[in-house]
Amino acid sequence: MMTLATFTVANSLQAAGRGPALPFRVALADGRQLSMQRLLRVLPGKRLVGEAELEGSRVLAKLFVGRRCKKHWQQERAGLEALLLAGVPTPELVAAMPMAGGGYALLTTFLDPAESVVESWAHVAGRQPGDGEALAIVGPVMAMLGRLHAAGLVQEDLHLGNFLFHEGQLFVVDGDAVRVISRGQALTPSRASANLAVLLAQLPAEWDGQAALLSSYAVGAGRALLDVPALHEQIARVRAWRLQDFLSKTVRDCTLFAVERSATRFSVVRRQEAEPLASVLASPDGAISAGVALKDGGTCTVVRAVIGGRVLLIKRYNLKSLSHALGRAWRPSRAWHSWREAHRLQFLGIPTPAPLALIEERLGPLRRRAWLVSEFCPGTNLLSHLSADREPSEEVGRAILNLFESMHKARISHGDMKATNLLWYSGRVLLIDLDAVVQHRSPVAHARAWQRDRARLLRNWPAGSRLQRWLDDRLPGT
Repeated sequence: MMTLATFTVANSLQAAGRGPALPFRVALADGRQLSMQRLLRVLPGKRLVGEAELEGSRVLAKLFVGRRCKKHWQQERAGLEALLLAGVPTPELVAAMPMAGGGYALLTTFLDPAESVVESWAHVAGRQPGDGEALAIVGPVMAMLGRLHAAGLVQEDLHLGNFLFHEGQLFVVDGDAVRVISRGQALTPSRASANLAVLLAQLPAEWDGQAALLSSYAVGAGRALLDVPALHEQIARVRAWRLQDFLSKTVRDCTLFAVERSATRFSVVRRQEAEPLASVLASPDGAISAGVALKDGGTCTVVRAVIGGRVLLIKRYNLKSLSHALGRAWRPSRAWHSWREAHRLQFLGIPTPAPLALIEERLGPLRRRAWLVSEFCPGTNLLSHLSADREPSEEVGRAILNLFESMHKARISHGDMKATNLLWYSGRVLLIDLDAVVQHRSPVAHARAWQRDRARLLRNWPAGSRLQRWLDDRLPGT
C-alpha cells in the first residue's frame, strides 16, 4: 500500500516548489483528509491545483498557500458564487475552508470527461476564418461571455483555458478572476467591449472580421455591440500587449518555460520538454556529434538528430575567430534572436517549426557560442517543390499567399527570402532560418524591408517565368 506524504502546514507546500511528491495529503480544518493525486497547475509558493480525493469522491482542489492566500481564496469563492447566482454553468462548490496547518482549500466537483476550449481549438486552429467546426467551438464561448456581461460580470483573466466542455455543455472556471461590476445589471457597452476584446485578441487576426462571432456574443448578451471599429482597435492593442508579455516569458522561468542560468551558461526550454531534452541540454555538442550533418559552415553547424525517438533540428552558432567572438559578445546571440522570433511567429499563427530549447555559453555578461533546438520539418523546400514553368497547385498557391499575407499584415520581414527557407509540409508553407526576422513598428521601414524580401523571393526563379509572374501578380505589393 502506497504511503502518502503529509504536508501539515502551508509552509511545507510553499517550500515544495513546482514538484511536491505525489500523492500527498493535507488536513482540512474540519478534520477531513484531502488526498492530492495529480497536479494540473502549480504557481510555486502560491497555489496548487489538481485532481484530489475527499472521502472517496473525486474533486478539483485548489490549495492557496502563499502570501495573501486568504484574499485569493476569498476571491475564488466569491467568483464561483457570483457565477452560480447569475445562472452561469460552473463546477459545483464542494467545500471552501482553511487547512489545518495554514493556507486555504477550495474544492469543486471534478468534471470528467472534460476538454478545455484551448484543447478543442487546437484541433481546428489552422482552419479558414468562418469554418463551421471552428465556429462550433468559439461561438458558444462568445455567447457565454455575453451571458456574463449581461449579468454584470467580467472575467479579468480571460482566456480560452477558463472554459471547459463537459458532456456537451460549456462551463466557466477560475472564479478568482470573476468580478462583479454591476450585479444583475448589464455592463456598459464600453466595459463589455474592452473585456470582449481580450478574448477576441486570442484568436488569429484573420478572424477579426467574422460577424458570426459578434452575433454569438449578442445572443448571450441580449444586445449587439454598437461600436465595432472601436472594438477592432481594442483587439489590436490587446494583441500587441499579449505578444510582448508572451515574448518576455520565453526567456524567464515560468509555467511555460524552465530557465537555468549561471556565470558561464544560460538555457531555456519549454517546461514540458525539459525531461525529454535533458541529454541535449546537458551536452548539446554530444547531440550534434551523434546527429546527421545538414550544414557545417564557419558560422553555423546544423544537424538532424533523433532524441527519444523524435527527430529534431539542432543548430550551433559558431565563432570563427577572436574578432568575430568579440563582435558578437555584447549582443544577443543569433540563437537568442531566432528563439524569440520563432515564438513570435507561432504566437501570430505564422507557420514555423516549433522552437524547443535555447542554450548560450556565457562569461559573465559576454556571450559566446549558442545552440537552438527545434522540431525538425521534413518538408520539401519551394525551390525543389515548384517548377518555374508552371503555376503552383491551388493548395500550394493558397498556402504561399496565406503565409505572405500574414507576414505582411504583421509587418514582419524575413531578411533572407531564399526559396530554400520556405518548406512545403502538411498543407502549409513553413518559414525557417529566422536569424534576420524583424517585426517593424514603422510602416515605412516595413515597406522597405518587404520590397527587399519580395524582390529576393522573385529572384529564385528566372525572370519572366510563369511561376515568377504568378507570384508577382499576387504577392502584396507594398
